[in-house]
Amino acid sequence: MTFPDHSALKEFLDSKVLQYNQAAFIHDDPICIPHSYTKRQDIEIAGFWAATLAWGQRKTTIKKCRALLAMMDYAPHDFILSHQPRDLEPLLQFKHRTFTVVDTLYFVRFLQHYYRHHATLEDAFLQGILPQDTTVANGITYFQKLFFSLENAPARTRKHVATPERKSACKRINMFLRWMVRKDEHGVDFGLWQRIRPQQPICPCDVHVSRVARKLRLMSRKNTDWQAALELTDCLRAVCPMDPVQYDFALFGLGIVEDF
Repeated sequence: MTFPDHSALKEFLDSKVLQYNQAAFIHDDPICIPHSYTKRQDIEIAGFWAATLAWGQRKTTIKKCRALLAMMDYAPHDFILSHQPRDLEPLLQFKHRTFTVVDTLYFVRFLQHYYRHHATLEDAFLQGILPQDTTVANGITYFQKLFFSLENAPARTRKHVATPERKSACKRINMFLRWMVRKDEHGVDFGLWQRIRPQQPICPCDVHVSRVARKLRLMSRKNTDWQAALELTDCLRAVCPMDPVQYDFALFGLGIVEDF
């Protein structure tokens, strides 16, 4: 599909954002999990789990996340900070695809260590972002290293927290950052974090989004990797410099809902 000019492409993408960036989107998407909470830390923790587990069918992801949060008495921040060893017993039964008990227990251990020293997960990304950085790339790299900095961090868990250093598109962590950073007048994304700028997140890029992006000539790279995510975001930034990742709604809707 081609457009006669830049303004026609923007008009098309804007119409799709308007169609899908609506409150009705929340119910069937993993973002409904953090939307169950109002406390900042609960939103962050539930959102991080939901984004991490978001592969496969969305219904299954939502079901698994709700089961996990039930094991935390639906109070993830309080559970993370104050759980006793016996409280972890239900978590020993949790599994989602390749995410096993080893991964679950390490996530809990890291989050407990982190939230005992910090009020918000934003700091874990912000500390890696330099003043001149135009994207969150360095922040994601820093976060991944911080996440696995605890003693005896399991090697197998590393595949669940992506980093640009491994050339990954980092789809799930970019989706989490979109949720936390993007200011959304329709109430889908939270805009909870104020110090990372809305221009800095990278568009979440998976096989469906990249397929649509190539058809729209927003991406030329054949591999769906970190460079492809950067290329796509650069093109979207040219369409809307202040809020490029809003077009994730358009690309997702076109790819998943409309089979564009």
